[in-house]
Amino acid sequence: MLTGALLLGLSCLALQGDYAAHDPAVIRAGDWYWLYSTGDGLPMRRSRDLVTWERVGRVFDRLPAWASAAVPGATWLWAPDVSRVGDEYRLYYSVSTFGSNRSCIGLAVNRALDPADPAYRWEDRGLVTESRRGDDHNAIDPNLIIDEQQRHWLAYGSFWTGIKLRRLDAATGLADPAAPDLLSLARRPDAAGAVEAPFIVRRGAFYYLFVSFDLCCQGVDSTYRIMVGRSAQATGPYVDRAGRPMLDGGGTLVLAGAGTRVGPGHNAVLADGDRWWLVHHYYDATDRGRAKLGICPLTFDESGWPAAGDPL
Repeated sequence: MLTGALLLGLSCLALQGDYAAHDPAVIRAGDWYWLYSTGDGLPMRRSRDLVTWERVGRVFDRLPAWASAAVPGATWLWAPDVSRVGDEYRLYYSVSTFGSNRSCIGLAVNRALDPADPAYRWEDRGLVTESRRGDDHNAIDPNLIIDEQQRHWLAYGSFWTGIKLRRLDAATGLADPAAPDLLSLARRPDAAGAVEAPFIVRRGAFYYLFVSFDLCCQGVDSTYRIMVGRSAQATGPYVDRAGRPMLDGGGTLVLAGAGTRVGPGHNAVLADGDRWWLVHHYYDATDRGRAKLGICPLTFDESGWPAAGDPL
């Protein structure tokens, strides 16, 4: 499937084209992989082989009116998440300003991802959930997970008291008004709350909760690293390889910075046939700390724990 792919370092792909993406989300539709990221209107990129990427527009021409009103000062949309649900694609996105937990998560839907498709049209469904100043959590970095009972959940969170889970209405993709309570999945009480960007996948008997520890967005001074825990239930409790609960700061290292690739984090996981990929961003020390897309094979050992890169 991968044409002309050259593996470097931890067997990460040597990407080409326009791949300066932050907070990536990726999905395969037909012959293309589609990637969405933080930026003005949520930039869109596509690739046929996961290696060579091209920019193909953006989701929104401007911030939705409700988002501008709800979060004054917001300019870009952050940290999208994309999934196929039935006959539509659901794209969750964050609205916030840096360092504030006055934040919202919105939802846009489309029946096609290719702008050349006659069915292509993004429809914004508006607010899904929010946090306000004084709340103990931050409503950014959404990720949709559908459990084995076909219940829909939205994982999200950044700093404060960590990663939360909220039940969704499967038909609309919006918050389920009959289930307003938030569940807690992970926090770092001894590290000033430095955990964010959840991504949950199911493999075998376990759900795996990937998160980013420490600091992003500092260029070459970023300290991001990708951690993981697992649970028999989507709702937790999640523990790391040593059995430490993620609610107590636990997490098993998946990928840390090395060489010129600094602060890898905010990952997505792409299951593509019999291969799994760890999609993330890092900061390129050879390019003034600019954020770049990274894609590494994701493998699982005999005990079912994931690691970045092909096995040695």
